[in-house]
Amino acid sequence: MTGRNRNTSSRRATLADVAQVANVSAITVSRVINHPDKVSGELRQRVQEAIDMLGYIPNQSASSLASARSRVIGVSIPSLSNIVFNDVLRGIYDVAGANGYKVLLVDTHYSPMEEEKMVRTLLSQSPEAMIITGGDQTRACERMLLKANIPVVQMMEILDSPLDMNVGFSHYRAGRDVALKLLETGCERLGFIGARMDTRVQQRLAGFTEALQSSGKFDPGCVITTPEPSSIALGGEMFRSLISTTGGALDAIFCCNDDLALGALFESQRMNIKIPSDLALCGFNDFETSAYVNPSLTSVHVPRYEMGVTAARMILDALDNKPALEKKVDIGYEVRMRQSTRTAQDPAK
Repeated sequence: MTGRNRNTSSRRATLADVAQVANVSAITVSRVINHPDKVSGELRQRVQEAIDMLGYIPNQSASSLASARSRVIGVSIPSLSNIVFNDVLRGIYDVAGANGYKVLLVDTHYSPMEEEKMVRTLLSQSPEAMIITGGDQTRACERMLLKANIPVVQMMEILDSPLDMNVGFSHYRAGRDVALKLLETGCERLGFIGARMDTRVQQRLAGFTEALQSSGKFDPGCVITTPEPSSIALGGEMFRSLISTTGGALDAIFCCNDDLALGALFESQRMNIKIPSDLALCGFNDFETSAYVNPSLTSVHVPRYEMGVTAARMILDALDNKPALEKKVDIGYEVRMRQSTRTAQDPAK
């Protein structure tokens, strides 16, 4: 092989090369890459085969400069290791990818200051829109998002005054409803185990507390919290501590998430505390595991995938200048009663 041939074969493929191989115009190739939803499936396949054969890599920077569109949606979540966000992200990616958008994801580690820094980084990449978690941004972060003049969706909770659009549910009402359902089963003395204690967990505790106070059954000595990250091991430790502190005089415990509740369940078995006859347990988030442990765990189910889908669709509608049917969407929740809590007919201990 000559030097000239080597240079030709190693030359980076261009948009024109793809157009020639696919036997279409360069404009058509650009349309397939940037607006795949607006071309036929046959045309998408033909152009994609040419792209794959040539190893063509679109120049996103040049494309963004030419069209003033980056086709990027910035997404900010508190933790990449918290599986609560997996389903939400899957919903966002499914909608964004199907419509030719890419997702740029950052982890804020449950820190408003880190979120401010990460949002600044995301905005420097010229995203067309942003999806962020919750409503506890710093003032500086809020100003940046507002001045960016792009669609913004705050997700995971319902906010009184969102920056732009909002999809989530009321953690306060969910916490209150857990307390009411446990009281309905005949439980009288209810405890609470909470970790991390971010704003959404605090709202669950506030709703839980309000329901018990209204019925004259709240005891602050039955609440135990920590700023440490949640884990199954921590749930076991906190369960043992709460049982020791209260002398075991509890009818039920609401754990702020399923990690802690599963840890409490496993520790109760080691301590020979029978669930639910001796003590009822309830978690939050309804992980898949929770339905299959023995006894199965009562938990608060939230349609997280649907939340991600809704957030992404709200963004795409705004980018397409479609009138918003709703700028605030309550995705709802369900307290799924399982074997770890008593029914109203079960005798109290």
